[in-house]
Amino acid sequence: MGYLNNQVVTVDAILTKKGRELLAQGGNAFNITQFSLSDDEVDYSLYNPNHPSGSAYYGEAIENMPVLEAFPNELQTMKYKLVTLPRSTAVMPTLTVGTNVIQLVTGESQLISPQTQTFEGTNAESNGYTATFSNITYANIIGAGAASNNTLNAQQTLGTNVSKTVTGNTFTLNATAINVFGTATVLYATLTLVGRSTGARLQVPVELRKSAGMQ
Repeated sequence: MGYLNNQVVTVDAILTKKGRELLAQGGNAFNITQFSLSDDEVDYSLYNPNHPSGSAYYGEAIENMPVLEAFPNELQTMKYKLVTLPRSTAVMPTLTVGTNVIQLVTGESQLISPQTQTFEGTNAESNGYTATFSNITYANIIGAGAASNNTLNAQQTLGTNVSKTVTGNTFTLNATAINVFGTATVLYATLTLVGRSTGARLQVPVELRKSAGMQ
C-alpha cells in the first residue's frame, strides 16, 4: 500500500481479487456493465468554514489529504459510495437484517431479508441489493427476487479467493454439510450488503457451528 501524488490527476485502475478470479474463468464471466464512485478516504470533518483566508480555503485540508493507491480486496474498498438522493433527504439511509449476528448450523439454510430504512421509513431499494459472503467454503449464497442474477448465483470460485457476490432482493445462506472445522468449534465469516439505489451498507458477522450429529 502506498500513496499517490495528489498534485496531479491520476487514474489508478486495478482488478480486485474477485475481478481477477472472474477474468481467469474466461468466457463471459468477466463483463463490466456498471461502475460506481466512492469517497472512502475523505474526512469531511476537516472542512473549515472558519478558515482565516476565506471561503476559497474552507476545503484546503481535504484537498491536501494523501490519496491511497487502489487495493485489490473487494471487501475493504468502496464502502461509502456516492449516490443521488432526493433533495429533501435529511438522514442517510441505513440497512438492517433484523439481527446483529447471523448464526448458521451445518446443513441448514437461512433466509436474509435486508431492509433499507430512510428518514421517511420506506424501503427505497428499487434495484435491490448486492451481497458479498466472505467464504463460500462455509456457506453458499443465492440471491432471489427481481434484482437477482442467475449467472451470479451459479458462479464458482477459483484460486485463493473464496468470496462470492450476488444480487437480489432477498438472499439465502446454505451452510455446508461438510466438516470444515478442523479443531475449531465455531467458524466466522462476514456478509456485506449494499443497497444498489441508496448506497447504504451493512456488514454482518456470520457464525457457523456444527450440527448435533456432526463428528
